[in-house]
Order: sequence, then C-alpha cells, then structure tokens
Amino acid sequence: MHPDEYRKLAETEDRMWYSRALNRRGLHWLDRLAPAGPLSVLDAGCGTGGFIRHVQAAGRPWEITGLDFSAQACALAGERTNARIVEGSILELPFADGEFDAVAALDVICQVEDDGKALREVARCVRPGGPVLVNVPAYRWLWSYHDNQCETKHRYTRGELQALCAAAGLRVMFATYANFATLPLLVGRRKIFRPRNPTSDVRLLPAPIEAVLRGITHIEQAWTGRGWPLPAGSSVFVAAIKER
Repeated sequence: MHPDEYRKLAETEDRMWYSRALNRRGLHWLDRLAPAGPLSVLDAGCGTGGFIRHVQAAGRPWEITGLDFSAQACALAGERTNARIVEGSILELPFADGEFDAVAALDVICQVEDDGKALREVARCVRPGGPVLVNVPAYRWLWSYHDNQCETKHRYTRGELQALCAAAGLRVMFATYANFATLPLLVGRRKIFRPRNPTSDVRLLPAPIEAVLRGITHIEQAWTGRGWPLPAGSSVFVAAIKER
C-alpha cells in the first residue's frame, strides 16, 4: 500500500463500515472454529492494527501477534494496540512451524504476486486443526483506481480462493462472498461514476450513510454467521482449518 493509505487507515478503520464488518466476520469465525480459552493468534498483514483492536476490545483471552511488511504500519499498530508487532513478509513468515493456534490473513494475500506461497506460509505457522481466516477482494472485473492505490495484485472468485486454500493444505469449512447489498453501490462508484481525482475508498462517509451501511452489514453477518453463503459481493471470505 502507498504510505498515505496507512495513515488514512489508522484514522478511519475503527469507524469505517467496511473495516467494522470485516473485523466482526473474522472474530465470529475464530470464535466458532477455535477452541475456547487462551489462544495464540497471528494477524498476518495486520496493517495499522484494526483487527487486533477489535479482538482486544471484545475481551478474548488471546495472545495476539501482528505482522506487517510495512515499517510504517507496524509503528502505527504498535501505537494503537498492546500486541506484539513484528515487521516481516507473509512470503517468509519469521515464525516456527505450528507456532500459532489460529491465523487471520485479512486483505493481505491479494497484496503479493505469489499468493499460493503466502497461503502455504500461513498454513505452515498454524497448528494442525487450527483455524485460518482469509479475506480478499472479489472479481477481476471490479478492478479500479482503488486497487491501483492500494497496490492490489489480485482479485478473486470464491472458487479461486477455495482452490488456493486447498492447495495450501487447508480444509475449507465455510466460503462466501461478502458485502452483497453494497456491491451495486461499489460498481457505480468505481466503474461508472468515478471520482475526478481518485485515491482510494479508505475514508469515512457522512455519518448517516455509515450508519445505514453498518446496519446492512449486520444483517449480512447474521445470515453468513449461520453458515449460509452470499451469492456475490465485493469481497471473498474463507474460514478453513489446517489439515492434520
């Protein structure tokens, strides 16, 4: 990501509808797939610490480690959380085999050219039977100025992400698109009514719009939380476990 994007993310992600929905989704599936009690959790590609902050605010008794390739992101995550933050690459994770009980890789494997290697590294670092959560942007046809600014390398279909997970030794327990109801709005902004001087869509919308979008994503979370996948959306989410 461009350096300015990390600053924007740190300023907005605790309140922005997209980040809040992503963090809720991740926490729900960790709660559902991981054993109760203390866990060691890796947030691979932690950015400025939004998911870590969400987990810590929820009071889970987990020891969380955040990793990011960007020194700037690591510094911001260190300021905003009390987790251990490590600078490093998802392509060569500086951790032992099976070191963690669970790993979240939210909007990160899409940032590297060799996404298969990144997923294999994630799988290597989780214990057998441990959950792995992966979120990525959906659909190559949805590529836009936002991807260019965020230096995205790939957008995916649900089938493509499921196949990548299987090749990395991960058994997919649940796979869905996300942000279904907001997809037409996103298509309109990014493909039809493009902003005159686009940067990225990492920003807060007016409060009433943020509130409506948060309400929509709560409804979608209630649906997918029951294990019912959505047929389309601007993101793809997979909850998997490492094969024994």
